[in-house]
Amino acid sequence: MNAKSKHALRRKSKPKNTPMVTSSARKPKPHELFLNREIQLLAFNRRVLAQAEDRKIPTLERLKFLTIVSSNLDEFFEIRVAGLKEQIKLNSSIRGPDGKTPKETFRLVAQIAHEMVAQQYVLLNDDIFPTLAAEGIRFLRRAQWTPKQQAWVKDYFFREMMPVLTPIGLDPAHPFPRVFNKSLNFAVELTGRDAFGRDSQRAIVQAPRMLPRVIKLPPGVAEGEDDFIFLTSVLHQHVGELFSGMEVLGCYQFRLTRNSDLFVDEEEIKNLRLALQGELPQRHLGDAVRLEIADNCSEETLQFLATQFELDEGDIYRVNGPVNLVRLMSVPDQVHRPELKFSVFAPGLPKGIGKLAKGKDLFEILKKQDILLHHPFQSFTPVIEFIQQAAHDPQVVAIKQTVYRTGTDSAIMETLIEAAKYGKEVTVVVELMARFDEEANLNWAAKLEEVGAHVVYGVVGHKTHSKMALVVRREQEEGQKPVLRRYVHLGTGNYHTRTARLYTDFGLITSNEEICVDVNQVFVQLTGLGKATKLTRVWQAPFSLHAGVLASIENEIKIARSSKRGLRGHIIAKMNSLLESDVIEALYRASAAGVKIDLIVRGVCALRPGVPGLSENIRVRSIVGRFLEHSRIFYFRNGGDERVWLSSADWMDRNFFRRIELCFPVDDTKLKRRVISEGLRPYLDDNVQAWEMDGEGGYTRKRPARGTKAVRRNAQEQLLSLLAAGG
Repeated sequence: MNAKSKHALRRKSKPKNTPMVTSSARKPKPHELFLNREIQLLAFNRRVLAQAEDRKIPTLERLKFLTIVSSNLDEFFEIRVAGLKEQIKLNSSIRGPDGKTPKETFRLVAQIAHEMVAQQYVLLNDDIFPTLAAEGIRFLRRAQWTPKQQAWVKDYFFREMMPVLTPIGLDPAHPFPRVFNKSLNFAVELTGRDAFGRDSQRAIVQAPRMLPRVIKLPPGVAEGEDDFIFLTSVLHQHVGELFSGMEVLGCYQFRLTRNSDLFVDEEEIKNLRLALQGELPQRHLGDAVRLEIADNCSEETLQFLATQFELDEGDIYRVNGPVNLVRLMSVPDQVHRPELKFSVFAPGLPKGIGKLAKGKDLFEILKKQDILLHHPFQSFTPVIEFIQQAAHDPQVVAIKQTVYRTGTDSAIMETLIEAAKYGKEVTVVVELMARFDEEANLNWAAKLEEVGAHVVYGVVGHKTHSKMALVVRREQEEGQKPVLRRYVHLGTGNYHTRTARLYTDFGLITSNEEICVDVNQVFVQLTGLGKATKLTRVWQAPFSLHAGVLASIENEIKIARSSKRGLRGHIIAKMNSLLESDVIEALYRASAAGVKIDLIVRGVCALRPGVPGLSENIRVRSIVGRFLEHSRIFYFRNGGDERVWLSSADWMDRNFFRRIELCFPVDDTKLKRRVISEGLRPYLDDNVQAWEMDGEGGYTRKRPARGTKAVRRNAQEQLLSLLAAGG
């Protein structure tokens, strides 16, 4: 058994489960407690697909939602399905928390995924494309090309495509080529003999990644302002030019998805950066897990490809259209039709810091008040300004920051490089194992090291997922000795300016000394060696976060059971995923004790709500809308003395036990009320974008009651109106 196979079966240890207590004397079976993770992931993508189906949403945005589903499914197959197939290959019979074996889960996943993909293409061909065509945005098939367009396409093929295409005939001297992960390829059926007398009947043509998959026809060639053709159509039209003297019997586009989960053996590793650099090139050549292919492909060629990639019937997805719908994501940016997109908005600024635009010193503001930012409704600029002012302020002596995802073009990373050049002590904890951002993070690490910044890679085996920046400033009050004062930014989202416009997140900038000391201590842990010290105000994974959440749930149970006070406990938690079994069982106990529990879980939820005798006091809803819900908020009523926490962590095993995460309190009364009134209440009241979950894992979309004067409550629209500039 190789190291990667061992990794597929490895399970990290965690604290022993607390015994389950319910109102029923019968001990619940595992499948009665937990829902399947993979199936719930697909259920989330079905909710995203519903956005693409919703005709109340602008048409170009519906197209985007359709491509988001495809992008999500790509990662689902690259990671989750790949993991299932690894376990099946090892004949693993280990059952998940829901009681299903890997084979049982895979069968269900394949069935649901095939149905979802079929729905996507029906929606694209029968609804979205015709609706766009009616608006003058056309995707022209070959039969629709005018003579002028045919001439332009021919010129484009010989000028832009022919020089970079390398057709590979399959014969003993030319074995089947390596097909990279998610690349566009064509299987060509041929007859006849070539210049050397060879009569190979098959060839493979690989489309270089540099070529656009969707091509906008230029003015004078297009009949309208927004006419598009597909790269696949161009190649189909002229594929015969690649095989002179032979006859093309068929040409079929296909796309292969491979296992892309990087594996670095924690027991063998000596240098994480070098190990990762060696592993990254292999990502494109992992084991095949899915074949997407044109639905008109001949059975003979289909079986030939399946054999080459060692795939079964359940792994093959026949599609009526482009095999890579993700490429359509670029179309809305190429079309200037504001009425077919969401309305443009300008993020606002919280009261009290509006003078930032006039050059107000951010550190002077922070001495008087904390700053709470709610993205994307409020601007990410103060976070960038926080780092930029620190880089240029002569009183600042040190900047420390964690980096999980920043993107390839990052103002914050460029500012950290500038700060190091200016002689500041810059320390950056770069997470090299941030999935699909490994290469970008390696590049930033190299650039930082070149200018003298201290770059560390966290703790092997524990991803640094916390979002924190610490600034140390030497300050001197009149008549006083100089002192070092700390300022901190903590967030629920990444330091990524693009996603800050697309994801909902909270960020807190503060000079609170206790929080600053805690954050400094976490940096000491990440960059040095030694035992973890107890933090004063912040919960930290893998040390105190899990215990802190469980203790807070138990406190609500205790309060609810206190008949003398007659208080009912209340828990509200908003997150991306809920999977960790101890927390789920604690929530079941809280429900049995009469605690009211409202869970806002965007994606995967393994808890079963509303089950008599188990979870009748638990409500679970998912919000899917214009913005990706990403913030993590934990509210505990605490007998009236409300506790509100913001966190980088979901309630998942990995976040509690295999990551460096922070969960920080919001103590200021006004800011606490803001988190509740902006981050929780609108989402609990939403009757437009909300989906209610039932005990079997199904979801029903909420709608205002018909025939009544019920108010239409869309949480994201309300927050835009409340917080965005001019709102």
